[in-house]
Parts: sequence; structure tokens; C-alpha cells
Amino acid sequence: MRLDLFLKVSRIVKRRSAAREMISLGAVRVCKAVVRPSKDLKPGDIVEVAFPRKIVTLRVISVEESVVRRGDGAFEIIEERVVTGDERPW
Repeated sequence: MRLDLFLKVSRIVKRRSAAREMISLGAVRVCKAVVRPSKDLKPGDIVEVAFPRKIVTLRVISVEESVVRRGDGAFEIIEERVVTGDERPW
């Protein structure tokens, strides 16, 4: 499953266009690498998503669309870190 679609369907980001923009700006990384929205995810990939006030790190468990849509454990959150005012996520 594409990275931008995974972020939208799993409800990490509300809109696919917002997910694409975040990925293009470098706010989303897969296995510590800057990627494109079309990156195909695999189970076991580590995804870091930088929001304005926090960074969420998660492990992809399943990329099957039916599992992701149901929310039945498609990913697990490894870490959620708050970003202070002066600190930049990347």
C-alpha cells in the first residue's frame, strides 16, 4: 500500500492531500529515510510522522487495505514525543 494512502486510511492524517504534502515537505520518514508519497510500505517498516507539536513513531504491522480500514492493528505506536517550541522535528 502506498504511504500517502496508508496515512489517510489508518486515520493518522485526515486527508490524502495533506499526507502527500507532509511527505513532500519531509515531515514523514520511513526507516529514517526521506521518501516519496508513492513509497510502498511493507510490514515491519518504521514510519516517523512529524506534526507541529509532536513526533509519532509507528511500526507497520499490516498493509492489507481491509485491515487498515477496520483499524484492527494495522500499526503499533512505538513512541510519541512532544516537540518544544525551539526544537525542530527534522
